[in-house]
Amino acid sequence: METTAKTNFIYELIDKDNASGRFEGRVHTRFPPEPNGYLHIGHATSIILNSGIARAYKGKFNLRFDDTNPSKEEQEYVDSIVEDVKWLGGDFEDRLFFASDYFPQMYDWAMQLVKAGKAYVCDLTADEVRAHRGAPGEPGKDSPFRGRSVEENADLFERMRKGEFPDGSRTLRAKIDMAHPNLNMRDPVMYRILHAEHHRQGDKWCIYPMYDWAHGLEDSIEKITHSICTLEFEDHRPLYDWFLDQLGIYHPQQIEFARRTLGNTITSKRKLLELVKDGHVEGWDDPRMPTVSGYRRRGYTAASLRAFCDEVGISRVPGVSDIWVLENSLRNELNKTSPRRLAVLKPVKVVLTNYPEGQTEEMDLLNNPEDEAAGTRKVPFCRELYIEADDFKEVPPKKFFRMTPGQEVRLRAAYIVKCESVVKDAAGNVTEVRCTYDPATRGGDAPDGRKIKGTIHWVSAKHAVPAKVRLYDALFTARSPEAVPEGHDYKENLNQASLEVLERAMLEPSLAAAAPGSRYQFERLGYFFADPKDSKPGAPVFNRTVTLKDTWAKIEQKGAPGQPA
Repeated sequence: METTAKTNFIYELIDKDNASGRFEGRVHTRFPPEPNGYLHIGHATSIILNSGIARAYKGKFNLRFDDTNPSKEEQEYVDSIVEDVKWLGGDFEDRLFFASDYFPQMYDWAMQLVKAGKAYVCDLTADEVRAHRGAPGEPGKDSPFRGRSVEENADLFERMRKGEFPDGSRTLRAKIDMAHPNLNMRDPVMYRILHAEHHRQGDKWCIYPMYDWAHGLEDSIEKITHSICTLEFEDHRPLYDWFLDQLGIYHPQQIEFARRTLGNTITSKRKLLELVKDGHVEGWDDPRMPTVSGYRRRGYTAASLRAFCDEVGISRVPGVSDIWVLENSLRNELNKTSPRRLAVLKPVKVVLTNYPEGQTEEMDLLNNPEDEAAGTRKVPFCRELYIEADDFKEVPPKKFFRMTPGQEVRLRAAYIVKCESVVKDAAGNVTEVRCTYDPATRGGDAPDGRKIKGTIHWVSAKHAVPAKVRLYDALFTARSPEAVPEGHDYKENLNQASLEVLERAMLEPSLAAAAPGSRYQFERLGYFFADPKDSKPGAPVFNRTVTLKDTWAKIEQKGAPGQPA
């Protein structure tokens, strides 16, 4: 068996099935999203798991939309999900399915249960159904409509299908056991009335199947072998089994695994939609969002998300992964693959007073020290340069080895320079740093062997390419942003410094032609991605994907409002 994923208990169960001859040795998995939002990091885990299993066993993988709730579903979400699944490597080939295409078969099966006396039409309201259900350890109460005859139920269900009744006036419920210890088995609702336009079916249907009725049937129709779900569906499995057993149809095996959440992140689609609608982010693909499209626009790679999923693994025990684990998965890849470039994000001008006016040199810099085949490039150097504002201190703190009056510092792959004076504006802000350079130190090394502790990067002012650069941070400051006490809101944990926009960063000239979607390491600053929507050759816009080193260990993250960190 070939697999790029770590062996886990799911693989062990599949191996056991294959050894016993169950499913004739077939392995067929699926990813069944509801098209009511964009996919997030939790969905990515499921896609990578299910498609990886199919690939490992040379089986099949389906993408199936569980489009059974027309009031929340949109074609926009369908399109984004298809793109995300393909990007993550989920190869469903021609197996793109929609639950709504199975509605006629689901209706026929429901009528089969009605005629077998195992389902009935109920007139209780949703609140009354909940009240009749009872509680754990306490039996529920039969619906007063549970005793309707088979003939009356069949007639009412057919009239529900024809649209004769208003929304919410009737449901179809399974007739199981109102005293069952599993509350999901206490006459669950199978269909509700909803006169709503469906994104694929239009107004063809006015009754829609509940998820618990549709879930197992969809897997059965598609001959799924291993129906892999998250742990909250474990208590629903007996109900899925009951439906399949009563109908006498093909029976997949359901396997549950625990969700693993990501620190400083929320994955509730309702709350993510709220952030979008309330303008806290710029859309579902905002690079701060934990959506697959957000990660893609920020510059994450599909390979890095797959590496993250392999790193955290699959288990039956819920857990939280720190965000630095995800970031390190990306750094490990980008360090090997990203070309190095010079960029100054917050520029201050440096003038080399003893450098010949009008002269330009070209310095040789490595494209990627991790890749011997990457070679070198030429970067122009002249009398006036830009350096990072943070690399100059007129009054330096202790152990500050960068540019400061009277101290020598190395300009990356260029010369050793010494600050001699500064120029300030009327408000006392430094506008220019005046230095001298040592012409005998071309390349950055002193022939007399003197030691220079500091090395900083630079960009030639004459040749610099201005660009917009966006610096992103975590959207939430709390590790568990949803864990708020009563009276507080998760949005209180929003990080007000999650986005900093630099309107006039200065880049080396080669970056003028950066193609949208290209990745670079800006030396000493981090990994950056040319925004695929906003960046254009000649007018680049870069998103910082991730910093060069993990900074989370140094940050004291706060707890939820009203709770300790």
